[in-house]
Amino acid sequence: MNDTCPGALAFRFRGGVWTLFFLAVLLLSNPGSAIILPGLFMVAFGQAVRFWAAGTITKYRGEKVGADTLVTWGPYALARNPLYVGNALIGAGWCLLSGSFPAFSVFVVVFYVLYALLVIPFEESFLTEKFPGDFAEYSRKVGRFFPRLFPGKADISGPFDLHVLWRSERHSLWVTITGTLLILSRRWW
Repeated sequence: MNDTCPGALAFRFRGGVWTLFFLAVLLLSNPGSAIILPGLFMVAFGQAVRFWAAGTITKYRGEKVGADTLVTWGPYALARNPLYVGNALIGAGWCLLSGSFPAFSVFVVVFYVLYALLVIPFEESFLTEKFPGDFAEYSRKVGRFFPRLFPGKADISGPFDLHVLWRSERHSLWVTITGTLLILSRRWW
């Protein structure tokens, strides 16, 4: 895979882009218009989805795409990109907490360009190359972000490792908590 293509660069720097997005939300905040409880719910639900997804995969966190196994169970039985679904929920929740329509507009554009146009197609080209028949069948059955099947029909059973979850997701947890508290603190500064 070409490590200098736009998708590879976006994948490598996705955390930095997410940080810039967060700073935009923080600076565009309109605390008087904040929607607190639904915003907090979305942030918490998004982090829970990320926890479930992170504990389901064994190879996680890195600057290069890699997979030893095509994971099709757990949240991956419902959506091919549950980590990014979690990010979407967290980002939308931050926008509600910020009370800023411009922040939400920035979020939609950043999320679409970063994930839908760059990162996910790059990851999917890797998975197509590594697991050609299996990934094609999986893609036919499971949507990128939204389930194509009712959850009762999806096989969500499969391995889950708390050690992988904690090792790989604790950084995201602290970022989510800190970011949420900073956005909420805008009410006083």
